[in-house]
Amino acid sequence: MTPHNEAERDDYAETVLLAGDPQRTEWVARNFLEEARCVNRVRGALGFTGRWRGMLISVQTTGIGAPSLSIYAHELLDTYGARTLIRIGTCGALAEQVRLRSLVISQSASTDSHVNRQLFGLYDYAPSADFQLLRRAAEKAEELAVDHHVGQTASSDVFYHPDGLARFAGVRASGALAVDMETNALYSIAARFGAKALSICTVVDSLVTGEGTDPAERQELFRGMTGLALEVVAPRA
Repeated sequence: MTPHNEAERDDYAETVLLAGDPQRTEWVARNFLEEARCVNRVRGALGFTGRWRGMLISVQTTGIGAPSLSIYAHELLDTYGARTLIRIGTCGALAEQVRLRSLVISQSASTDSHVNRQLFGLYDYAPSADFQLLRRAAEKAEELAVDHHVGQTASSDVFYHPDGLARFAGVRASGALAVDMETNALYSIAARFGAKALSICTVVDSLVTGEGTDPAERQELFRGMTGLALEVVAPRA
């Protein structure tokens, strides 16, 4: 147990999907996992463990932003023995070719956050996904004909910013496809623990065009992303 989690040491699987929204966490457990049981309710950060194709899988709520995700990722790796963390989240497109509802598989993630500086003393650090997970995700997305992009992303601590798209001029010029609030922190913490991590996000809005998805589409909007994440960790035949 931790101050943020009531689960016992063996309540989580070694592979954990991370969703910011507790409703998404519960939806994943109900729609994808067999024999799912709730292992955490503290602060509404729901956690479930069940089986997918016989494999033990957990899904955990992380909340919004790097500070919140950092707490749950750290505790999953340090207290509960998780070894593979896959974020199934949302992002905003920074590139014109990145369409609404497509998936962005993050190869690496830069950030404007001070979390890395506070935790690790690192500046201008863009950590990377686990290569095997990244390659598997790209291969599976191609195989399943999922609309997707693989590449660099950005993570920001600020959702509402007066400069809008202009504040991302630098990362856009260097090829960033999309922005979220958590991927950089996930990759940084996984690197520190020697664990595997990957971030797969669904594009729910575009900072380039101003378009956005209808909130009524959720959670079904995330079915493809969740299915891909599970295929990534599935045992190879």
